[in-house]
Amino acid sequence: MESPRGRILSVHSDTEPAHAVVEVVTAFRCARCASGKGCGAGLIGGDEKSRRIDALLPPGMAVGPGDEVRIELAPDNILRAAAIVYGFPLSGAVTGAALAWALGAGDAGAAITALAGVAVGMLAGRMRLSRITCLRRFTPTVRPHG
Repeated sequence: MESPRGRILSVHSDTEPAHAVVEVVTAFRCARCASGKGCGAGLIGGDEKSRRIDALLPPGMAVGPGDEVRIELAPDNILRAAAIVYGFPLSGAVTGAALAWALGAGDAGAAITALAGVAVGMLAGRMRLSRITCLRRFTPTVRPHG
C-alpha cells in the first residue's frame, strides 16, 4: 500500500508524545483496492477529499507548518489492526457456530449463535482498540517526503 502524502498544518511538540496535524488529500486505498482487486477497504472511503489527521512525530524530526510529509503505519501494526478488526468477529462466529453444533442446536441455532459470536467479537475488538496503549500503536507516524 502506498503511503499517503500530506501537508503539515500544525505541530504540537509541547505534548507527549509530540504530534502534528496533517492534511492529506490522497485517498486511503492501495492500487489493488482502486482497481477492485483488493480487500475492499477503499469502497467505504468514497472519492478523494481532504482529511485532517493527527500523526506522531519521530524524536528529532524538525518539521513545521507547510512541510510536505508522508504518513505511515508500520506494516506489522497494519496486520495487528486487521487481526483485531476482522479476526475477533470471525473467531466469535466460528466459536458460536461450533458451540451450536456441539449442542445439536441445528442450522437456525448455529446461525443465531454465529451472529452472537460476531457481536461478541466486535465488542471485544472495540474494547481492545479503546485502550490508550493500543491506540498509540495504531496512530500513524510522520515521515519525510522523499
